[in-house]
Amino acid sequence: MQINYKLQDKFDLSIFIPVIFLIIIGLMAVYSSTVNHPIATGNFQKQLSWAIVSLVAFFVVYSIPQQLFKMLAVPSFIISLVLLVVVLFAGKTVYGSKSWMSIGPFGFQPSEFAKLGMILCLSHWLTYKNRDINNIKDIGIALAIGFIPIMLILLEPDTGTAIVFMIITLSLIYWSGISLFGLFVVLSPGIVIIASLFGTAPFIIALLLILVALILFKKDLFNSTTVFVMNLGASFFFDYIFRFLKPHQQKRIESFLDPAMDPLGSGYNALQAKLAIGSGGFTGKGFLQGNQTQLRFIPEQWTDFIYCVVGEEFGFIGSLFVLILFLIIFIRLLNITNFAKDRFSVLTIVGILSLLFSHFAINIGMNVGITPVIGLPLPFLSYGGSSLLVNMIMIGIVLNIYRNRKMHT
Repeated sequence: MQINYKLQDKFDLSIFIPVIFLIIIGLMAVYSSTVNHPIATGNFQKQLSWAIVSLVAFFVVYSIPQQLFKMLAVPSFIISLVLLVVVLFAGKTVYGSKSWMSIGPFGFQPSEFAKLGMILCLSHWLTYKNRDINNIKDIGIALAIGFIPIMLILLEPDTGTAIVFMIITLSLIYWSGISLFGLFVVLSPGIVIIASLFGTAPFIIALLLILVALILFKKDLFNSTTVFVMNLGASFFFDYIFRFLKPHQQKRIESFLDPAMDPLGSGYNALQAKLAIGSGGFTGKGFLQGNQTQLRFIPEQWTDFIYCVVGEEFGFIGSLFVLILFLIIFIRLLNITNFAKDRFSVLTIVGILSLLFSHFAINIGMNVGITPVIGLPLPFLSYGGSSLLVNMIMIGIVLNIYRNRKMHT
């Protein structure tokens, strides 16, 4: 009992064990969806190799001095930006997005590593010399740290990853103690953009409401004008970005509103995924017994739609078990923020939590038809070495913070 207590005191099994379960379930789902596939039969072996490499990386990160995370925050962000620029010129196009780089036989996505670099850098900046996050200048710089990689990723283009960066940025700014007005400044452009999707009248109404809110906040003329112009420009910027998207990406957004309008095109995967999950029933059809999976109705089901493999073969029980494992991880990550005594560690954990949760929520939503199909993997389950490696490094950082929590008391 003494040994177990000491182990739990230094190593948080309540996060590590659910993560291992998810990786195992992911390996089973990848195997099932690729075992009889003519071009993907080697994906299981690759994923298994990446799982082993990721576990090694996890223990390395878990063991290093915690101070290194802050020291590497800015360099890792700069390196990730350089890689995001390089991939635009020398990258490999996959699924219509120029987002992959190759080093010999290995391929990786710089955007995956940029997520971690941005979390560390923004967390460091927000806690350096007691920043005033309620100052418009500091808010602008914080947003710039998040939106510079977003712009580079949109040039690939990779809309899904750009959305995740946006969620992480907003989460970290919010957690930094932003005021009601500061939160309004950050969120109001999104409100204007959403309103513009429904036509000119809603767009004008949204601008009028923002103008009224600025009057009620009673800020000086310069700040109020700056915020209003920022909101006015947000809709035009979004319209430009939407036109910049490739036709298949525009159709994904349109088919989200009505998947049935293009059931054999952009809405096909979403409809087939829901059919696969629904056909699994309560207990599922059994491992390697799923019709949608084995007959390959969903293209490349081992990536973004891995959850429907679980739903079809392991049913409601298996699907719920996966959701519970993620819920345990999310709750525990939130709890560990109470143990971390320095703000940098707290914000780093919040950034990691927002990243994992956004991937989880959007991916599950894609599989059940409540979010657009924007190409985001399900953490720890979906096929992909870069994603799994970065996710395990982030879990290693969290458990490293947990291990060293008493050093700050």
